[in-house]
Amino acid sequence: MMLGTLGAARDIGRINEIASVLIRHGLGDTVRRMGLADMLERAGHVLKWDSAADLARIEPPVQVRLAMQELGPTFVKLGQILAGRADLFGPEWIAEFQRLHSHVPAVPLHALLPQLREDLGGEPDAIFARFDVAPLAAGSIAQVHRAQLHDGTEVIVKIRRPGIEAVIEADLRLLGTLAGIAETRLPRLKPYHLRQLTLEFARSLRRELDLAAECRSAERIAANFADVPQVVIPRVHWAHTGARVNTQDFISGIAGDQLEALTPEAGFDRSLLAQRGARAVLKMIVQDGYFHADPHPGNVFYLPGNQIAFIDFGMVGRLSAHRRDELLQLLLGLVERDAQAVAEVLMDWTSDERGQNLAQLEAEIEAFVDQYHGTPLAQLSLGQMLADVTTILREHHLALPSDLALLIKAFITLEGMGRGLVPGFHMATEALPLLREVMQARYQPQAMATRGGKALRRALSIAEQLPHDLSRLLRNARRGHVSVAIELAHLKRVGDQIDRAANRLAMALVIAALIIGSSIVMNVQGGPTLFGLPAFGFLGFCGAGAGGLWLLRAIWRSSRHPVDED
Repeated sequence: MMLGTLGAARDIGRINEIASVLIRHGLGDTVRRMGLADMLERAGHVLKWDSAADLARIEPPVQVRLAMQELGPTFVKLGQILAGRADLFGPEWIAEFQRLHSHVPAVPLHALLPQLREDLGGEPDAIFARFDVAPLAAGSIAQVHRAQLHDGTEVIVKIRRPGIEAVIEADLRLLGTLAGIAETRLPRLKPYHLRQLTLEFARSLRRELDLAAECRSAERIAANFADVPQVVIPRVHWAHTGARVNTQDFISGIAGDQLEALTPEAGFDRSLLAQRGARAVLKMIVQDGYFHADPHPGNVFYLPGNQIAFIDFGMVGRLSAHRRDELLQLLLGLVERDAQAVAEVLMDWTSDERGQNLAQLEAEIEAFVDQYHGTPLAQLSLGQMLADVTTILREHHLALPSDLALLIKAFITLEGMGRGLVPGFHMATEALPLLREVMQARYQPQAMATRGGKALRRALSIAEQLPHDLSRLLRNARRGHVSVAIELAHLKRVGDQIDRAANRLAMALVIAALIIGSSIVMNVQGGPTLFGLPAFGFLGFCGAGAGGLWLLRAIWRSSRHPVDED
């Protein structure tokens, strides 16, 4: 039963709210086809369908964005993450997702105090020399207050909203189930990989809920930049940090969106800032494999001496050594206009079991890169090239792994910031020296010996286990215990359709039996009467009529809203 699939009756109110919001924003057909309308009606909730008429003419991306905005923090966060998935959504969708913002009022300090006292182990006024009542900023998950330690250090205290974890967990549970229903009942949504997107989103959002995890990420990146004084990462004060609160140094500088203040008179060199910012993010990605996944202007500050500070490490990306090697080949291929190298890496990333025309995809990628042949390096837009590559993949219904989608979003954001500082900024010019340096380091004798040693150990381990694995396989084969797993797509949906057809056939047989039986009873003399007719015959015809109306309604509804329609 659908209600059982969705977990428990405690979620039915939220499901009703989600369905009502979707209907109000012109998405009622989606609610019907996912089966939510029938489920809610069975649970006693009546949906209002007449409010969607005015919004029916609005473009679908706008409808979805308005619905997400109304549904609250979890859905707004989901939209903000989807804004970085240009490999799945077209420009019109990305533009709408980028417009999503969390408009939430700050929680009054008196409502935060019980949780804050518990997390800090005392009164804020005793822990800090000064604690500002008014917040510096308020978001959907946490809000930030400025404070001062007793040694005079200016800090910010980030406090998670009380009760937000339960709200988000409930929404994540529903999102996971709704994604599964949507993929099953709406096959045209399958290329968007809704289940996978939901799982990735849940992991990301749960990490953001842990404010101590954000500080661990900050310290890891700070350690990677220990020898780079031009990059500043706020220091963490662990004595006042936990899962629901963290305390970091206050960064006093010019925010990344206040470019008009970066003047030579104030001691700033915009070209140098753009160069240092680009090299810092490139170092995080291609050298360290651990990067700030959301380096938008609000998370970057410019400090005296042309230093750059990064804040808010709630969203970070990770790249394995193997993935960094692939990325290095891709970026070098783009910068050096090597079509074959780009095609090979992308084919590995998007290896697809659904039988796509990979030869055609490879030809398109090679043609795309080849169009830049002979273009001066200073005229290449690396961010735009990456965006164009994701467009090609999207047209072939192929999705990038989530870590690479985050990386491409960071690249595109970074190049946009660089051009905001210096209109003539070109990421490719900054990237090429570092990419070549990293590639050369990869083929140094010591690095090659290290990789060779690891590969040899893995090969020896496999060889050592091979006799045991073969013996176990043969033993199971002799016992007839070898099994082959076969996955039949949409088998459950086909079963549901057969079940519905069987139910209707059974109802039709019952109706026919009632009509025949009632006709016979009508000709029998004697017995009770109703309206001058034999009572049992009359009631039989009424039952047959009601059953016939139900059957006609069911057939009409299924013809209007087929669940397997593409």
